[in-house]
Amino acid sequence: MEANVETINKKDKLHVKKIIDKIGLQQLIILIVLFLIYGFFAFMSPAFRSANTLTSILDASYYVGFLALGVTFVIITGGIDLSIGTNMMCAGITGGVVYNQLGAPLWVALLSILVMSTAFGLLNGILVAKFKLPAFIATLGTMMITRGLSSIISNVQTETFPLRGTDDGWYKSLFRTADNFPTGVFFLLGMGILAAIVLNKTKTGRYIFAIGSNSEATRLSGVNIVKGEATAYVIAGLFAGLAAIAYAATYTTIMPGAGAGFEMDGIAAVVVGGTSLSGGVGSILGTMIGVFIMTVLKVGLPYLDLQPHYQIFITGFVVVLAVYVDIYRNSKKK
Repeated sequence: MEANVETINKKDKLHVKKIIDKIGLQQLIILIVLFLIYGFFAFMSPAFRSANTLTSILDASYYVGFLALGVTFVIITGGIDLSIGTNMMCAGITGGVVYNQLGAPLWVALLSILVMSTAFGLLNGILVAKFKLPAFIATLGTMMITRGLSSIISNVQTETFPLRGTDDGWYKSLFRTADNFPTGVFFLLGMGILAAIVLNKTKTGRYIFAIGSNSEATRLSGVNIVKGEATAYVIAGLFAGLAAIAYAATYTTIMPGAGAGFEMDGIAAVVVGGTSLSGGVGSILGTMIGVFIMTVLKVGLPYLDLQPHYQIFITGFVVVLAVYVDIYRNSKKK
């Protein structure tokens, strides 16, 4: 009888170990942290438990999620993209101008958003990969360019996208139906799965990991590291465009010169999700969990009657803690 119990316990332990290995220990830990944070806010505020709050969390997760998915590729190469937030808003403003002022169909406006954001992603890739500018400086410059360009293009005018119920309001249903069902979560998860496939199952993804692990060794092995590194920034730009579409569908209006600070939401989600700032390590699953941690904090903190500056402080503390854990983990490996 005791032998049978020991056999069952061993099987259970092996089953648990397989689950942990499949998910990843770090991803499992941050998933538990996500549930703990959500449970804390639900315990502290009865109003937080409403369905409307969950919808607000999902609404906030769309644009943060797309920004985070794109910049994951860049950070795995060992780089950084500070322009994703202003790139998102500049592309969104461009789409608004194309639709409102040029009178183009909505699908043309949405396409122009993706073209604009991807073009700035390509610019970042050329500056960093081809001309060897430090990623921090290159993308900081692009951040300032896109922030100013959005005001120039729009003549410092707010651009408004079609409201639900109008002829062109159909695009809002991509992210929320008329009865407030959050369809956008399926779009976000679908793009997350696609990003995971590109990162883990394609030659491009393997090159991105290799560049982040050891750029020189990757170059000596015959890989075109300029193309591989530039591709990561192009992907980040494309996802910034998707973030702009999500933002426009969720909040309708886009203000010129905005977007500064949004990049921190995306980068924070990536770092919290376990992607190493030193490059070579990261996962889309971790990023997605990090996105929901950041959005639960963003939506939940006001329920504790904390002012915005306290929210920024706590978010910054979480990021610093995540970076410290990353540094500690890397030092232990060495």
